[in-house]
Amino acid sequence: MSGAARRWLLSFGYDGSGFDGWARQPGRRTVEGVLLTGLARSGVGLPGAPPRLDVASRTDRGVSARANALVMESRLEPGALLRAMNGIAPEILFREAWPVDDGFRPRRALAREYRYYETRRERHPDRWRAVLPLFSGRTIDVRSFGRAIPSAEPSWRALSRVDLVEEEDHLRLDLRAPAFVWGMVRKIVSAFRAVDAGAISVDRLSAALEGRARLGLPLAEPEPLVLWEVDYGLPPGIQSARMSARHAGYFEAERAAAGLRGPLLRAVTDGAPVPPR
Repeated sequence: MSGAARRWLLSFGYDGSGFDGWARQPGRRTVEGVLLTGLARSGVGLPGAPPRLDVASRTDRGVSARANALVMESRLEPGALLRAMNGIAPEILFREAWPVDDGFRPRRALAREYRYYETRRERHPDRWRAVLPLFSGRTIDVRSFGRAIPSAEPSWRALSRVDLVEEEDHLRLDLRAPAFVWGMVRKIVSAFRAVDAGAISVDRLSAALEGRARLGLPLAEPEPLVLWEVDYGLPPGIQSARMSARHAGYFEAERAAAGLRGPLLRAVTDGAPVPPR
């Protein structure tokens, strides 16, 4: 059933391997572009108005998400809206819906959490654990850990938590903060790798975090990165969605791939109710 137009906050995830990032770009397959095309085709948005999506995190090429968030307007009730959004593409999975007022902006979250999946091959978890206290629960200078930050003075950001989880076939770095600068997670992963390999010392890394030095760190690969959560401090949504058979089939087939693809895609679908057999 449809009624008056309302603004909805929708939680959604996606397998980023087939997308050139979030933002719509001519001639490229992006998450935003696929959603806008699907919305225009299905008529889910407002009649006579081009669909508009306001998103929490504009993820880079190859980056996946378990729970990104967007705001859109629709006359559909939340259950019908989620079903319509889940019919757009099998690798994009909408989870929950909340009604929000006109002043709500999805980028103004309390916190964001990312997970990075790392092969155990040639890695030394004890060296990674020695680096954790340098990052976790403190404010750091992000000039060495972000892209396009030319400031001559330190640029400070708070990191709430950085944890290392060891699995049989991979490591996982979990990072939570009120906000991240562009490329921050991937450069932090590179810092852990550099200390592990002996390319930089713990003291040199500490100096960069404290604003006393600058490091030239590369960006770690985007494909093992998952946006795990965008936290608004909200209760459970008024409507949640079950995975369709189309979604379940897609992710089941993709999880059979070798390497880190399996655990990464399990993260993307974590907590999503599966369709009945």
